[in-house]
Amino acid sequence: MMRKIAFGYSTRCNIRCEHCVAADDARKNEKMKLCRAKEIIAELAAAGVRGISFTAGEPLLYLDDIAELVSLCREYEIYTRVVTNSFWAKSADLADSYTLLLKESGLSQLRLSYSRWHQKNVPRHHIVNAAESCQKAGLDYFVSFVTDFSEDDDGYEQYLREQKLLFFPEPVIFSGRAQSFERSALRTDYQENCCSMNPYLAPSLDMYACCDAGSHFTRTNFFHLGNLKDNTIEEMFRKSEGNSLYNHIRSTGITAIASFAGFRAREIVGYRKCELCEKMFNSPELLGALEKEAESGLKSWHR
Repeated sequence: MMRKIAFGYSTRCNIRCEHCVAADDARKNEKMKLCRAKEIIAELAAAGVRGISFTAGEPLLYLDDIAELVSLCREYEIYTRVVTNSFWAKSADLADSYTLLLKESGLSQLRLSYSRWHQKNVPRHHIVNAAESCQKAGLDYFVSFVTDFSEDDDGYEQYLREQKLLFFPEPVIFSGRAQSFERSALRTDYQENCCSMNPYLAPSLDMYACCDAGSHFTRTNFFHLGNLKDNTIEEMFRKSEGNSLYNHIRSTGITAIASFAGFRAREIVGYRKCELCEKMFNSPELLGALEKEAESGLKSWHR
């Protein structure tokens, strides 16, 4: 398994999207010190990490810092991605100044976040400016089109097609600020829902086994691996890779685990993947039973 990590340099963001999984009303802005972030990247490289995605808040609020960190990653031959809302791409010239610096620093890919929620705060022509600037600079990019798959998003998707931008749909996660969203009925096949579970390192130096909604599992802290003040990067990666239940999530899939746990099939398909995960692993009682059974391959319940 290639080691990759989502790197939260800061939780600060210049916009406030209703759907944001990385934030809620109780959270405060946090930021790593640049010198500490450099030390951590050296630790990540020593632990065999081959991919880092700078994410969490809006990374490019700290453009010069991120450029330094990306440059350091290049020295360690680590693939880098930056996830951004493109607030900075107000004009073609401004966009070019950002992408040129990132390209020269060695950035591998820019991921441009786009949705009907983002675009209440950032005009959609910013996305076009950023994408076209990437094309000019020879910097790999794609647009992450966050959607709840409703008709409300049709116009936003059509805009991307008309602009001939490279994009991929990404389901909204009903956690963080999106916890209160209404859920539309699902229309899907019975999916395995295996999850690669790339870890997430927060500015607080807490590390989680899941980079999406894992930090919101407040009743069990199921995905919390530890803090760099008390553990090394290597120790926390080994904890993630050696956890039997985590490995079942990666290989068996959340759907099968839910079935083992007694969920009806028609009930399982009513949940989104991350919601089903939260339903099982943020319940102390159910989590305790699943952890007890994980070592046996979740099979002893059926003997």
